Amino acid sequence: MVNLEIILLVASLVAIISRRIGLPYTIGLVVAGLLLSMAGSEMSLHLSKDLIFTALLPPLIFEAAFHLRWKDLKPELPAAITLATLGVILAAATSCLALMFLGGQSLQTALIIGVILAATDPVSVLALLKESKLPPRIHRLIESESIFNDGTAAVLFSLVPLMLIGSATVGQFTMAFIIAVALGVFTGGCVGYVALLILGKTEDHLVEITVTTVAAFASFILAEDLHASGVLSTLTAGMILGNLGSLGSISTKGHEAAASFWEFAGFIANSVIFLLIGIDLAMWQRSGVANLMIWTIIASFAGRAVAVYMGCLPLRFTKKQVPLPVQHLLFFGGLRGALGLALVLGLPAETPLREQIVYAVFVAVAFSIVVQGLTAGWVIKKSESALLALSQASVK
Repeated sequence: MVNLEIILLVASLVAIISRRIGLPYTIGLVVAGLLLSMAGSEMSLHLSKDLIFTALLPPLIFEAAFHLRWKDLKPELPAAITLATLGVILAAATSCLALMFLGGQSLQTALIIGVILAATDPVSVLALLKESKLPPRIHRLIESESIFNDGTAAVLFSLVPLMLIGSATVGQFTMAFIIAVALGVFTGGCVGYVALLILGKTEDHLVEITVTTVAAFASFILAEDLHASGVLSTLTAGMILGNLGSLGSISTKGHEAAASFWEFAGFIANSVIFLLIGIDLAMWQRSGVANLMIWTIIASFAGRAVAVYMGCLPLRFTKKQVPLPVQHLLFFGGLRGALGLALVLGLPAETPLREQIVYAVFVAVAFSIVVQGLTAGWVIKKSESALLALSQASVK
């Protein structure tokens, strides 16, 4: 029986080996999980929507947001928001159409998978970026775009039933989308503000870490309970505590301790997610799913390409335009991961072809992490000099 302590031991060994051979450790974890599964290891812990949403995703989002500085994010905000709204819609629509008209899938199956594939996972992207030597500006653009589009994709997925029924007008659908996003940001803002008030009353770094932990999980769970975006809520709370907390609400020792704690929490959550992706691939129905699996992978690439290259067009003749080499990196770095798995695992049991859809999405995520992750690493190495030159030119 493979338990949590074995998972963490394997993850530590994989991280050591991966870094010595220059391989992103997320890829090593997925491969290690596949090997454990092929060896017949039984698992007491499996990925589920509840596990990802309540235990793994909040610390990962919060850790990224806690280190994201507003002054650094502000210049990249127009591009990040454009890609996280228009880009997500374009990606979902493209993937859906590809699955319907080329893959021969029903509207319901195509729409579910299309929206799920629209999200690029910050867990996967951040893990890849930590291994690279890209200029800070490009780091921030890729990181912020990935985090934001996770939030909008999750909201879009919650509105899939309205799309399928077809009873809502475009205006009603748009309003529901805006309310879910705004409520998520508002919820996170309230949680972050309350946390700052509490933190201002203590200089005990252990209490400060505890309060940030409560804020990370409370912001996510509360927003989800209100049918808002838990990702955007936790992102907002994390940015408030990371930016405003450093101005005095959190002591210097507490801020350093919290940063170290969240980096460790991110490593643990990363390890569990990626190792379980490899292990859980063997769980799902694989018979009669080859066509769906292949077209799911193709649709994910097509959707991401349209999202990036078409999504960047509105900024082309502005000061916030995204240079073509950066667009290539956004495309190749658009890995899938935890959020897509959480959404697909949360499908109702009565959903037609549910097991086949789950397996197809698992394969697409694993393919993205391993194949696309390796490709993105190659693209980064080939583009580093050009990207660095662009970054220096923008500063001048």
